Amino acid sequence: MDSPDGMLEPKHHALLNESARRRLPSADGVRLCFQLLATASAIDRDCAARLAPRGLSEGKFVLLFLLHGQSGGLSPHELAERAGVTRATVTGLLDGLERDGFLRREADEVDRRRVQVLLSAKGKAIATKLFAEHTQWIGGLFEALSPAERKRLGELLGKVWRATDSGRAALQEVAR
Repeated sequence: MDSPDGMLEPKHHALLNESARRRLPSADGVRLCFQLLATASAIDRDCAARLAPRGLSEGKFVLLFLLHGQSGGLSPHELAERAGVTRATVTGLLDGLERDGFLRREADEVDRRRVQVLLSAKGKAIATKLFAEHTQWIGGLFEALSPAERKRLGELLGKVWRATDSGRAALQEVAR
């Protein structure tokens, strides 16, 4: 079955049943939206379950990869900007990663007031291993799709994204 009802949450079933009862023309679009949300939630849950045994959250995982391959490190400000989080959030994530031995903070050689964040040997090893595992897992999610289907799915998701308020705003921002 292409769209198992079991993938949807009870609240989504209730809304779909009400849409059908009212014979709303948008019921098919609502079902597709709920399927997309359910799929994204399942991927998020699986990702968290794969990272948890290593004591990592998605946020910590992102910082490891931003730092991986950066021989000179990055400042907390740069990490926050690249990860799309606040400086306060990055500070908490860095504290946890440092406590667990994945990174170290060092004073900048030129400006001692600045701090550079660098991966430790343990951090480099886990980042390399996780990158390989994670990309293989993500790629595996789409193995059942042919190359043409993957391309088409990407096009369709882009089309839906452009129809969202966030997508339109991002496109307007790029156009400026």
